[in-house]
This record gives sequence, structure tokens and C-alpha cells, in this order.
Amino acid sequence: MTRHTVLIIEDDADIREIVEYNLKREGYKVFTESHGTDGLETARRTAPDLIVLDLMLPGLNGIEICHRVKSDPLTRDTAVIMVTAKGDDSDVVAGLSAGADDYVTKPFGPKALTARVGAVLRRSGPREGSGRGRVVHGPVLIDTIRHDAKLDGQPMELTPTEFRLLFLLFSHPGRVFSRAQLLSRAIGESACVLDRNIDVHIRALRQKLGPHRGLIETVRGVGYRAQA
Repeated sequence: MTRHTVLIIEDDADIREIVEYNLKREGYKVFTESHGTDGLETARRTAPDLIVLDLMLPGLNGIEICHRVKSDPLTRDTAVIMVTAKGDDSDVVAGLSAGADDYVTKPFGPKALTARVGAVLRRSGPREGSGRGRVVHGPVLIDTIRHDAKLDGQPMELTPTEFRLLFLLFSHPGRVFSRAQLLSRAIGESACVLDRNIDVHIRALRQKLGPHRGLIETVRGVGYRAQA
């Protein structure tokens, strides 16, 4: 059975280490981060099955991370357990509204949290048509867990932006995306790039697709779509 991957984003070293220890004991593959921005990047890079997410973090806070994780095509099906010292109703509502699947208040027992992780993973297991796992489009296979792509069985050398664009397009064949949508959903709303820079990334992707470059179609005056 494939091990579930859990990312812990927690700035308290003692809590982070004890949670990591208990999860590894139960067979989980665990990544850890102590900074909000680093945690979000690791989430995008590893596409974990679940994130144990502290609310108060340096850099990005837990609410913002949760919102971005749930809005990202690569991580939108990642389960999130929000962990915080705050127990006010407003904090609970904010966490759940951002997309958190569960909410645990400090202090907590590590065994209880481990059990909660297992319960959330069972409840939020793979869903038909979700963005997790593999996407196959013609000769291209995209594995969001391993974060790699293959063309005719051979690895494709893609930048992170190219990977995200290819995944977004190929997981929605026939759907037209404007440049602005590709910019927002595949690169990020805060990216300091212009809509037209998308054209540069698409051109690079087509070059890497070689004889299959026609799998990405231009919709004149609108944007791009994957061949249906």
C-alpha cells in the first residue's frame, strides 16, 4: 500500500518534532517546514495527501496558506488539519471557510492528532476526477504526486511553471483558458509577470512536446486549450 504523505507546517520546533515522530511511527512519509512561505512552496512541490497546518506562522499565515492550497489545481484535493492555540469560534469559522477539513486546538495529544490524520485521510480519500494522481492526455503522462511528466514514456524536462501549465491544460481537455486565467491558476495571483508572458511558456511547452505540439491549441483572441 502506498504510504500517505503528510506535510507539517509549524513554527514551534517541539510541536513539529513530536508530531513528525508520531506520524513516522505510523508509517507516514513526512515533510516539515517552519515558515509559511516555505511551507506553501513545499506543498506545491510535493503535493502531499494532508497538511498539518499551524494558524500563526511567520511569512504567510495558516488561513492564507489553506486558501492557496485549496485554490491550486495541484493541491486542491490535499486535506488540511488546522492546528492553533486559538479556539475562538471566529478562528474555527475562518479556518473552515478557507477550506480546512478539520480543526485541532492546542494543547493536543500527539496520538489523538495522529488518529485524526488517519480519519481525515480516510474521509477525504481519492475522488473520481480529482486533480490528484495521474493525468494522461495522448502520449503525455503527468504524475502530480511525483511531480514529473513523461512524453512517450520519456521524462520531460519542465520548469515548475511549465509543469503547472501543462497539468492545468491537460486535466481539462477542450476547455479554453484565457491568459489571465492561466496566469492566476497556474502561476499565481501575486506573480510579477504579464499576461503575454504566458505565450512564452506555451511556446516552450510546444517545443518540448515536439511532434505532439498540436496538443496545445491557440484560441485566437482568447487563450489556449488542450486538444480534446
